[in-house]
Amino acid sequence: MSPDDPEHPVWSARHRRTCRDVAAHRGGRYSLPMGTEIILVHSSDLHVDEDRAAGSRNGDGTAGLRSVLVTACAARADIVLLAGDTFENNQLGQAILERARELLANADLPVVILPGNHDPALADSVFLRGGFAGLPNVSVLGVTHDEAVLFQVLDLEIWGHAHRDYFSMAPLRGPRRRSTRWQVAIAHGHYEPPATRGNPLRPSWVFSDEEIAATGADYLALGHWDRAMRVGNGVVPAYYSGSPDLARTVNMVRLTAAGEVVVTRERLLHDA
Repeated sequence: MSPDDPEHPVWSARHRRTCRDVAAHRGGRYSLPMGTEIILVHSSDLHVDEDRAAGSRNGDGTAGLRSVLVTACAARADIVLLAGDTFENNQLGQAILERARELLANADLPVVILPGNHDPALADSVFLRGGFAGLPNVSVLGVTHDEAVLFQVLDLEIWGHAHRDYFSMAPLRGPRRRSTRWQVAIAHGHYEPPATRGNPLRPSWVFSDEEIAATGADYLALGHWDRAMRVGNGVVPAYYSGSPDLARTVNMVRLTAAGEVVVTRERLLHDA
């Protein structure tokens, strides 16, 4: 069996390592000048839920979140992007929120979360009730940051518009002017091809090729669809990651020293 196979025993040891262990092997990566590769792990629609409702996850409502973080740690990712609907709803109980908070706190790597239509950034949202806004490694757009998070040492800005209520809105409205070498946009909504954009029966939270191109981003991290897919006309690399439950992968985004953006789908790993 090849060591590249996720079933190989070598992965079991990696699974048991925390991101603190992985960070020790980065060799002070964040103190280095720009010129090294930046690795982003993109997922969405994790739908952390009460355990009793998590029938497809062996009764563990945090299974999707746990798998994404384990995969990001094994990949030695620099940042995790969660593009909406991290939580099933804003009415989750404190016990499940505390478990999710512990997972994120122990990840010990930056996580950028965009509230979606299931978990909008309300005054009583899970992000505030669960204490996620107080975690030093977690940034929640619309809560801890209005619409952008700057990683100055990486010369990278991540921006997006959080869902702030349950009504429709334009996820890619008002693209930001570039102020860093790398710019990543993040959005939660429905892509509609230009040919059917005028359909009055189209879903809410819609965007199309024109809005994608207008971002001018190096990568557009999308959420709302359970299946992984590239969309748009190719001007901007725009990808849905799909949900952990259905896609069973994450999008691995490499921003290379040569200025390239390399996107691959990587199989989700799980705790041993």
